[in-house]
Amino acid sequence: MPHQHAPYRADIVGSFLRPLAIKQARQQFADGEINAQQLRTVEDAEIRRVVQHQCDCGLHVVTDGEFRRAWWHFDFFDGLQGVERYDADKGIQFNGVQTRAHGIRVTGKLGFGEHPMLEDFRFLKSISGDATPKMTIPSPSVLHFRGGRKDIDATVYPDLADYFNDLADTWRDAIRAFYDAGCRYLQLDDTVWAYLCSDEQRRQVRERGDDPDQLAAIYADVLNRALEGKPDDLIIGLHVCRGNFRSTWISEGGYEPVAEILFGRVKVDAFFLEYDNDRSGDFAPLRFVPKGEQKVVLGLITTKNGELENAQGVKARLDEAANFVARDQICLSPQCGFASTEKGIASPSSSSGRRFAW
Repeated sequence: MPHQHAPYRADIVGSFLRPLAIKQARQQFADGEINAQQLRTVEDAEIRRVVQHQCDCGLHVVTDGEFRRAWWHFDFFDGLQGVERYDADKGIQFNGVQTRAHGIRVTGKLGFGEHPMLEDFRFLKSISGDATPKMTIPSPSVLHFRGGRKDIDATVYPDLADYFNDLADTWRDAIRAFYDAGCRYLQLDDTVWAYLCSDEQRRQVRERGDDPDQLAAIYADVLNRALEGKPDDLIIGLHVCRGNFRSTWISEGGYEPVAEILFGRVKVDAFFLEYDNDRSGDFAPLRFVPKGEQKVVLGLITTKNGELENAQGVKARLDEAANFVARDQICLSPQCGFASTEKGIASPSSSSGRRFAW
């Protein structure tokens, strides 16, 4: 396969199952048996291994597997100014399982400073060789959606318009900071757009007093303002995720409810879209993707189980998608990462890790 610029015809979403060495080191750190630098040394060694594995598989893009994180989003939010994590009454409800009970709230003015993940990226870049190092961070809409107004201090942000302005500015500063650290391929992970495709999630949004369609328009505007001034040589993708915790999910429903706003307005360079099962709907919403350079990375390869896809079946689905978006705008990837949290999948017997084991 010839080398292209990101996103690549065969791409990767981000996270990998945490190796036993990291799990053991995390426990030792929690128990006070090793210090932070010793933990980082273990993480460094395992990240080198997973980067080499991705290269051995022929990928032109590599990630650090999100090995330094416990969560795909909370760890990033912890490093922002004005944000704190708290123990919630209950966790996030997936299909038949619930996460640990954490929440996030905005207690001060939002801002992006010398975030610890900048150094995480610098390490990845230093070991990526000829491959393109990709950084993954949550999308700005994720910070707002879960708690909404109740998790934003009204004395800090009495007017939510000011909050959304600062939200866009914070992510614009984050994008610039990662660029200055050498990042040329950045992925924003966003569960919110998938939630806005779900009848159940839309009902919950309305019950708390929000309009799901109005939120979609606000989030599109925040994303576009965050992207203002993006350097031409920086590629930014948006991964739309239906939730991925212990091999299960949160939202169901095709992209049609948000397609015109998401695909028609949001000015990212690529959309990473889950399409590995019937919950994702058909390809018709892709008709709103503008013709041109914007790419659609179809997540036709599942991370939910270890059964290998039929190659001809994948090709047939790519052909089907080409009825709605130009073939030269289509790429292929897994539908999600392999471990959105350090807990990973439900059990070794269902492990999609056999695809990418090392």
